[in-house]
Amino acid sequence: MVVHGEREVLPATTRAEAAEALEEFTAAYNEADKAYDSSLDADHTTGALADIDGARLEAGRANSPEGNASHTPLELTDAKFTIPKKAGWPRWFLADAAGNKGGESRWLLVFTRNGLDETWEAAYLTLVAPDDIPEFKTDTDGWAEAVPANSTELAVEPGELSKDYVRYLKGGGDSFADGPHTSEWRAQREKKSSRPGLATQYIDEPMTNGDYAPLALRTEDGGALVFFTTRHFEKQTAAAGASVPTPNKDVLALTTGEIRQSLTMEFVSNEVVLDPAGDGAVEVLGRIQGLTSAKGE
Repeated sequence: MVVHGEREVLPATTRAEAAEALEEFTAAYNEADKAYDSSLDADHTTGALADIDGARLEAGRANSPEGNASHTPLELTDAKFTIPKKAGWPRWFLADAAGNKGGESRWLLVFTRNGLDETWEAAYLTLVAPDDIPEFKTDTDGWAEAVPANSTELAVEPGELSKDYVRYLKGGGDSFADGPHTSEWRAQREKKSSRPGLATQYIDEPMTNGDYAPLALRTEDGGALVFFTTRHFEKQTAAAGASVPTPNKDVLALTTGEIRQSLTMEFVSNEVVLDPAGDGAVEVLGRIQGLTSAKGE
């Protein structure tokens, strides 16, 4: 009998293999951070995390070619693994660990791969307060449930969250609960948009394909914990006779062109949200954003 792994509903991995993937990622991440060399963890990151961390390492290397003098190894302990059963690829799982950086927050890492022979890669990384992490629905063997991107049982389909978040940032509304990554972020942007001698414009774009696809786990209450990605542009334009504020050295390291009257910065952001069953507002639990490029004109 032939078992078709792409059709059969199976756990994404074993708990031992998940622990090994987290260990290998941490080792590679530390090597890359110490040397400011993104090639050292390129095989262990993908999607939003690869974009964010790769740009950080590129800027670090440009400013400190000899490496990261302030490197402190990341240590992840008390790791818990939530592994869904699903058919087809990609297969993925969630690692939830305590870190020696980021205060009391838990490190949530989502690992994915598209085949049995591939290395597990971290696609999403967010830091979340311990009390905000929900209980997950599991079967009698402890395996979790992956929620399809087109699930209509939730307030927002997981596959639509990136687009909805972009719409919310532009126009507001009640689809997302108030908080630092929603109402407060919109208020900060509004405040910054027009200052004497400097105008700031914002453009937001959804990212939903390939390694940027949303990934969702069913929570015990019927909702879902969803990870998704967005892209953001911030353009600062100086009025005649004024100049764009000089950005810091890390921004300059990622900037092409000459900053005369404007600077456009591009960011990639990955979010983790609680998407309730039925109706209700989506709650953003965490968001990590990083500059990926900039252009002066």
